[in-house]
Amino acid sequence: MLATAISCSLAFLVAVHHALAAIPTVSAVGSKFFTSDGNQFYIKGIAYQLVSTDPLIDTNQCQRDAKQMKDLGANAIRVYHVDPTADHKGCMDAFAEAGIYLFVDLDDFPTQIQPVLSQKPLDPGVSNAAPFVKAAVRDIKAYRDSKQYRKIPIGYSAADVPGLRPMLQNYLACGDNDGERADFYSLNVYEWCGDSSYDGSGYSQLEKNATGYNIPIFISETGCREPRPRLFTDQSAIFGPDMSDTWSGAIVYEWIQEANDYGLINYGPMVDPNVSTDALDGYPRSGTATTQSPDYGNLKSQWATLSPTGVKLSAYSASARIAPPACPTSTAGGWIVNGNASLPSVGQTLDAAATASGATPTSTGAASKASASATGGGTITGSRAVAGMGLGLLGVMVGFTIWL
Repeated sequence: MLATAISCSLAFLVAVHHALAAIPTVSAVGSKFFTSDGNQFYIKGIAYQLVSTDPLIDTNQCQRDAKQMKDLGANAIRVYHVDPTADHKGCMDAFAEAGIYLFVDLDDFPTQIQPVLSQKPLDPGVSNAAPFVKAAVRDIKAYRDSKQYRKIPIGYSAADVPGLRPMLQNYLACGDNDGERADFYSLNVYEWCGDSSYDGSGYSQLEKNATGYNIPIFISETGCREPRPRLFTDQSAIFGPDMSDTWSGAIVYEWIQEANDYGLINYGPMVDPNVSTDALDGYPRSGTATTQSPDYGNLKSQWATLSPTGVKLSAYSASARIAPPACPTSTAGGWIVNGNASLPSVGQTLDAAATASGATPTSTGAASKASASATGGGTITGSRAVAGMGLGLLGVMVGFTIWL
């Protein structure tokens, strides 16, 4: 059941409730993030997934990595998979003490429904899956509020599919109901490769699409690996005058060196994975970090020179209420969702008419029709079920979760 998946997902938030409050909380206000002491917050993040299950349960490793990340200049990590039943206090305290916040994807739990919490790209031909994404955001926010947690930002990380610009980001932020809108939106962007430029990379178009956006927007993955070396010169645009008034920073992919060759550090030479239990595909997953040269140094140098001050909350709050964008309308051969159609709930699928006339989603029976397992995806029955579709939800994401 979708409700069970959401409950299990947010159990992770309960697990970190007592983590050390070493740094201010962060909230989404209007189109920006602010710390509880009134300063605008810009994300300098690193994708952090040492192991396939949960990298936030080995306190000693987290302490070593947090210290190294502080040297790099990072203030946030993105974690894709966690065990919501595990004890995370040691790692949460370690990152808190280093001034590092956490974004966690809610997509890999024993009760997950794979079509809703997925890792597959949404392409224009299956954009009718988007209402299920927005419904998941709605339900997670409702659960958060029912538990009387603070307004922990709940948002979305999407593949950057040109055919969905800017409809998808507008869809998730449109409407009059705050409870249904995402608190932030982010994109995985691999466009600025090598020594590119603001215009040549396409970043100027990203800025154009985001100008006037009503919720915070940032880049949730970046860092082309070709051509070498990785220069990270896109950071100067993201944190500079071209984009810093609109964008709230970026998360660089990724911390650990592995087969995909994106790593900023390694934990030693490759080993035989059949002999060492502390290796995946031959890459050690723990130990003291050795920085990858020159990539680590290039990113560190970029971040060291980029510190936008933004605006104080006291000066911004009066204008923080930005009108939502218009909900996108269905377009033949492209975005096919009527943005004003009602969202589906547990046990429902999106009726075909909702892509044209705004009809209400129709029920396909009891919620038990949906099933899921720890190792495979669930299915939702019905003529417009999203099972088997390529979904754009790279992560329903909870931001700044260390401090409730």
